Amino acid sequence: MAAAVDSPSADEAAAKTAQKRYEGLLMVRNKAIKGKGAWYWAHLEPLLLHNTETGLPKAVKLRCSLCDAVFSASNPSRTASEHLKRGTCPNFNSSSSSAAAAAAAKPISSVSTALVVPSSSSPFLVQHHHRKRTTTAAAAATSPSGSGSRMAPHLMLSGGKEDLGALAMLEDSVKKLKSPKTSPGPALSKAQIDSAIEFLADWVYESCGSVSFTSLDHPKFRAFLAQVGMPAVSPRDFTGARLESRFEEAKVESEARIRDAMFFQIASDGWKCDSRNSGESFSYNSEQGLVNLSVNLPNGTSLYRRALFVTASAPSNYAEEVLWETITGICGNLVQQCVGVVADRFKAKALRNLENQNHWMVNLTCQYQGFYSLIKDFAKDLPLFTTVAHNCLKLANFVNYRSPHVRNAFHKCQLQEYGHSSLLRAPPPHRFHFHAAYAMMEGTLSSVRALQLLLLDEGFKMVAIEDQGAREVGDMIRDAGFWNDLEAVHGLVKLVKDMAQEIEAERPLVGQCLPLWDELRAKVKDWCSKFHIAEGVVEKLVERRFKKNYHPAWAAAYILDPLYLVRDTSGKYLPPFKYLTPEQEKDVDRLITRLVARDEAHIALMELMKWRTEGLDPVYAQAVQMKERDPVTGKMRIVNPQSSRLVWETYLTEFKSLGKVAVRLIFLHATSCGFKCNWSLWRWVCAHGHSRTALDKVQKLIFIAAHSKLERRDFSSDQDKDAELFSLANGEDDVLNEVLVDTSSV
Repeated sequence: MAAAVDSPSADEAAAKTAQKRYEGLLMVRNKAIKGKGAWYWAHLEPLLLHNTETGLPKAVKLRCSLCDAVFSASNPSRTASEHLKRGTCPNFNSSSSSAAAAAAAKPISSVSTALVVPSSSSPFLVQHHHRKRTTTAAAAATSPSGSGSRMAPHLMLSGGKEDLGALAMLEDSVKKLKSPKTSPGPALSKAQIDSAIEFLADWVYESCGSVSFTSLDHPKFRAFLAQVGMPAVSPRDFTGARLESRFEEAKVESEARIRDAMFFQIASDGWKCDSRNSGESFSYNSEQGLVNLSVNLPNGTSLYRRALFVTASAPSNYAEEVLWETITGICGNLVQQCVGVVADRFKAKALRNLENQNHWMVNLTCQYQGFYSLIKDFAKDLPLFTTVAHNCLKLANFVNYRSPHVRNAFHKCQLQEYGHSSLLRAPPPHRFHFHAAYAMMEGTLSSVRALQLLLLDEGFKMVAIEDQGAREVGDMIRDAGFWNDLEAVHGLVKLVKDMAQEIEAERPLVGQCLPLWDELRAKVKDWCSKFHIAEGVVEKLVERRFKKNYHPAWAAAYILDPLYLVRDTSGKYLPPFKYLTPEQEKDVDRLITRLVARDEAHIALMELMKWRTEGLDPVYAQAVQMKERDPVTGKMRIVNPQSSRLVWETYLTEFKSLGKVAVRLIFLHATSCGFKCNWSLWRWVCAHGHSRTALDKVQKLIFIAAHSKLERRDFSSDQDKDAELFSLANGEDDVLNEVLVDTSSV
């Protein structure tokens, strides 16, 4: 096994931190200058200092624009108080700064003149910069004509200061009429304009609904285009011939890649098993209404095929028909090119039927959905889960609804402990599913300190004297066992949920399925030990879900993938048969026999015995298993993920029959997780599905966006990225919080 590469140096890490801090401060200052932040940012400027030897950023400072003094950037608010308010800065005047801040709070961006309006203490000065010239009403007041001095001292506007903008616009119109010629914006060549529009179209298409087409008509966006010398664009320009051209381009590229591959796998996500019909039918996910069908190629790439809008529950054979139509639509009569399907629901009769009818196919259920179904199993069949959920609901209902005195006392405790108040989460009975129960548990755990303080409140004590329910709730809050059980159930669900999210992000192959479930069993065992819970019931639920999810291809791919070869005492790298159960060993033989032609079955089994005893050359095995550290996540990654398959195709050529099975099994994906996008447009199309034109355009737009996302291996949504961005900002930079608070008070 090769050694891992070194982690990023301390200088690089510090540089990254400094750069992020600098960008955060710039964003804060820009917002403040627009009137959405603290006053002092008008006088403080962030500076990014670089290391003279390496050139990397090393520190962030704040410079006072009034006196050029430089300070630490760790606490801008304190710097402002000590340097500006306390008079340390020789050029700072608090009264004038207050006036400037007041002016900044109401910026005038569309006028070219400024006015002086008298107030009780000092004139209100508004300055406006129009292109390269700056004019002030103060200058007009002292002009030789005297017009400014005659107007300003006596001008009283009926609307108050709010009239300043309107009056400035009037003056601007007068000046435009006197000199109608305006300086042209930056001149762009036709080639530059065409290229810019192409990039704009790419962004709109690939955003997949996150950017509204009608937003191209927004006045501010049009103003931006004019400012940079671009002509106005119409939404219709992006939904006509340009859309058709871009779709055809992506489609041709996709089909060419499929033709180059010897075989492929179909992935389908968005199906939802309808439990009301004994698991024998499917419905679309009611929040999306979209089933995605994509193609996984042996080289590790994925290509989008089509979107299917399903508007009602459908029988299982409908899903079977859709999958088979997709297969034949790709490869015609050469259906052997499709070596399998992976879909996102259990009890999929459609998958079993297709596999039984086509002996060369391996049809799998999605591991991501398998782990989430395990959480449902816990919610339904784990007594501890039921007990904890019942107690949390009882606690929430008491605090929220029993008495205004209790509720107000709880809010007072929340304010004291957390600085904010809210009701405890308590879903209504008709929406009490495992997601709601888990959210309720999280809310209860996050309020533990406030609940403990509630017991000390005099108002609660008075209620508890006469109310038996209040005494029971008080005893529950005092009971360490209640909190231990709550933490245990929450920890178990989080354990499985985190693994499911990692599966969604990593998109493991079929050979990884057995190790994944072994990892889950080990974590569940540790969880039982930590919380002193008997292992029997939990392990039984895990094994039941494992059997529902299990496919013989898991064991076969685990044995045939050189990535999982184990070095024995003699130095050989051999397949890990010792980690299989006797039944799983038989599954390997049966699956390999099924996947080859009848006259090759005995040859394939003989080659399997040779593989079992000889394995792979140690040098090649080590090359396949070589890992390096991912610079982004810090996790160890396989250097060349395709090497497992390539070894069978180029080096292990003596395994003619077994090699055919190995190369087809090894690349199969174990998840069907597709790309994510904004669903508002698709919901509208589902509601107005009678419009064939609208449906056709949306289908093409989805294809373009999905093709681009899969090309970049980007499976996240813009909403997820935005949430992560705000989460990071909230955790790493308290100055951003200051801006958000200031903005909310404007």
